[in-house]
Parts: sequence; C-alpha cells; structure tokens
Amino acid sequence: MNYKASQILFLVSLLTLIGCRNSQGVATQPPQASQPNFSILPPQPNTDELAKPLTYKLETYDSKVMGGNRTYGVSLPPGYEQHTQQRYPVIFLLHGGHGDPNSWFDQKKGQAIKTLQKLYATNKLPPSIIITPDGNDKRGTSPYWDPQYIDGPQGNVSTAVGNELVTVVKTRYRTLPNPDFWAMGGLSSGGWGAVNVGLHNLSRFSILFSHSGYFKDKSGPQNSPIIYIKNVPLQAQKRLRIYLDSGTSDTEELDEGKQFSHVLNQLKIYNIFHQFPGSHTWEYWREHLADSLTFVGEQFRIAQIAHAGDKLSLERTKNPQN
Repeated sequence: MNYKASQILFLVSLLTLIGCRNSQGVATQPPQASQPNFSILPPQPNTDELAKPLTYKLETYDSKVMGGNRTYGVSLPPGYEQHTQQRYPVIFLLHGGHGDPNSWFDQKKGQAIKTLQKLYATNKLPPSIIITPDGNDKRGTSPYWDPQYIDGPQGNVSTAVGNELVTVVKTRYRTLPNPDFWAMGGLSSGGWGAVNVGLHNLSRFSILFSHSGYFKDKSGPQNSPIIYIKNVPLQAQKRLRIYLDSGTSDTEELDEGKQFSHVLNQLKIYNIFHQFPGSHTWEYWREHLADSLTFVGEQFRIAQIAHAGDKLSLERTKNPQN
C-alpha cells in the first residue's frame, strides 16, 4: 500500500506541475502559437463508434522462428479506421492448454469481444489493438499437454510470440511503440506463458497479467518467473506492472500466485494479486478478464501521464522562449 500511495502522490504532483506549466505557456506565448498536445492514448470512442459491433479475424504470417505459417487473431478498436493518424496501445492475450487464437474470442469460451465492448463503453480501457497469438509449439494443440511458452526443443515459441509477432504487429497496425503501452496476459499455461515470455522481452512489454497461472516450469529456472524475476535488471523491474488472480478452488495455482506476489513485493515490483471464488474454468476466466483489462487500462493512463512529462520537456527544448 505504501508503494501504491507514493505512486499516486507522484502522479498527482506530476499532473499539477504539468497543469501549472501549461497555464504559464498560455499566458506568455502569442495567440497564433499552437499548444503542445500531450494526449498519447486514443480518445474515448464516441456514440457512433461504440454502436458499431466489434469484430475479430484471423491472420497469418510467415514465421522464420518457427519455420512456417503462424496464425494470430486480431480485434481492432472502435474508431481505428476513422482516426488514421492515431496510434494505439496493444494487448496480447495468450490461450492455455488445448487452445488456439480463437479461444479468447469464442462465444463458448472467452467471450472477449463482449468484455471489450463494455470496457470501451465505460472508459475503463482505452481503445486498444487486441492480439491473440498461436502459442502452440511444433507438437500442435492437444488435450494431453500444455503449450510450451519457451525457447526449447519443440520450437522457439517465446521468441516467436514475444519478438517476431511484435514486429509483425508493429508493421501491420498503427501501434504506440513504447513498451509502457504494450501488455500481455493469459490464462492457465497461457498465464504462466505471458509472464515468462514478457520477462524475456522487457524491451517490448511492461504490463503483464495472469489468470490462474503457475510460475515454476519443469524446463528450469530460466522459464520459472518466480526464480527468473530476480535476474531481471533493476531498471526493468521498476517499469514492470503485474496483475495476478486465481480462483479459491484452484488451490495449486492459488498458492503459486501468492508465492509469486510475495517475491514481487520483496523486490518492490508493483503488483496486484486477487483471489476470487471459482476454479480452473472458462466461466472464471471470462468473468475476470474485465478485472485484468481494467488494471491494464489504468497502467496505460499512468504511462500517458509520465510520458506527457517527457513530451513537455521535449517541447520546451524545441521552444526555449516559452
């Protein structure tokens, strides 16, 4: 709580400082001078944009890392086609065992479109590009094993998701490049995968979230976030924002979530851990996707405040007379 309180106090101070500087700028600069624009995130969708149903589609790309075509799902935010100069934050959603890029969008499973529409309408999540990668390794999908979100004998899935696909997304869509506007999360083995892949790609992602994930992997410490996190450079640790939850009936994952949160607290890495009623089911995951994405939305807006300060400094350097 002390860390969170100090973070909020810092942000309030920063907002006050920015407001004061803006007021001084208005008073001293000539009327024809343009005001600096500190808005980084896209605006709240208007009524017409929200009235248009969200959709998603599957896309493919040639993966050099995995040696063949790979698939991902994508849902573009309201107003994407209209605001052609706007860039958007990005959220990767990873599936779990016996899943695929459709799973989070499937009406019988994740129902992510329904959740996204509610969050956009209530301004809890800025309009974002949603990507659902194929997390399956070279063995394919099966009810008998979980995908391996690692670079290992079954393929370099961690690099494929956390590096190669990031490059594809940046090439194909109008994204905000800073990792503070990139989030990755998932469920079950995808919850572990999101944290594991994210920690190995901290130049690309700053916000990670996990539903019912585990944090120790049989492949060893390199892919066990509860151990590997201690090797992350201090500056990268300071940028990290992590959300965790597990169902109270999901005892093994619940215990691992508590342990991981404890380690994060020891390292002073900002994190939130929730335990909700429920178990290892799609009913639980689709209900609490709104919680993790609301957390992501909050972190995007905090990042906007911080980077508005950076933008202000840059503007002052360009216009020293102000």
